[in-house]
Amino acid sequence: MTFPLHRLRRLRRTDVLREMVRETTLEPRHLVAPLFLKEGLTRPAELEAMPGQQQHTVSSLVETCGTLAELGVPAVMLFGVPARKDAEGSAAWDPDGIIQHALRALRAELGDRLALIGDLCLCEYTDHGHCGLIRGGAVDNDATLEAYARIAVSYAEAGADLVAPSGMMDGQVGAVRRALDASGHQDVAILAYAAKYASAFFEPFREAAESRPRFGNRRGYQLDPANADEALREVRLDIDEGADIVMVKPALPYLDVLARVKAAFGLPTAAYQVSGEYAMIRAAAARGWLQEDQAMMEILLAIRRAGADLILTYFARPAAERLRHG
Repeated sequence: MTFPLHRLRRLRRTDVLREMVRETTLEPRHLVAPLFLKEGLTRPAELEAMPGQQQHTVSSLVETCGTLAELGVPAVMLFGVPARKDAEGSAAWDPDGIIQHALRALRAELGDRLALIGDLCLCEYTDHGHCGLIRGGAVDNDATLEAYARIAVSYAEAGADLVAPSGMMDGQVGAVRRALDASGHQDVAILAYAAKYASAFFEPFREAAESRPRFGNRRGYQLDPANADEALREVRLDIDEGADIVMVKPALPYLDVLARVKAAFGLPTAAYQVSGEYAMIRAAAARGWLQEDQAMMEILLAIRRAGADLILTYFARPAAERLRHG
């Protein structure tokens, strides 16, 4: 019997050998934790559709962020639910709003130990639940850009390191960049939701952010799941308008898009493992259908392998704990 010269199993025999030749790494520094705050809460509220996640008070948020910083997670993304909503979403740029209050509290408590990212959209703040201003029964793209610019400046003044326009309005990155520069916030970076798909995997988020549309849907401004070339055009436009980091959302159903974005542009690239992806794993694990830790780590590693420099994930804390403590 002739044995092959190359036996690939030779380097798989032990954990040490496998570690030596590992191509893709996953570390806490690759993770970003999305966190929800709700104005008026006296204690955190558990989210039924996202077990293990909460709507925070400012004090519980500060405590959670301190733990994340200790684990080596470098950044958090903040989503706010205001006490008051109106047609314009005006609470989003209120200097005393829930996100602005949280940014100041986190900066005072943690200094520069965490990068603070403010998700920049209107869906949590409008009484109709859409990501932009409604004019004539439809989202008015250009009027919405003015609102996004106001939110960006408000977040920057409260201490955000990055703002993350997520509404998929045409020209949103350019409008935000111009507003930040004009207000003296040239150093505040933009994490662009550059390729955000109209996905079925967003549903649990809409409970957490209380942002379900009152009418219609968001397919008119989010990407068609059938399109990948269009996603690259969206990303290129955001880069041309001044994006510092680009993002693909969701992650797992769009790993092909993620890989193409990273290969095409080489810019720091993020992927968002969204609420439905998280809920699937938690639900299957609760029924004993899979091992949660193994599934969590395998999927996060796959997202890294596809090209993500950063992964926004609701598993940030348990993944970091596992990575830090084995």
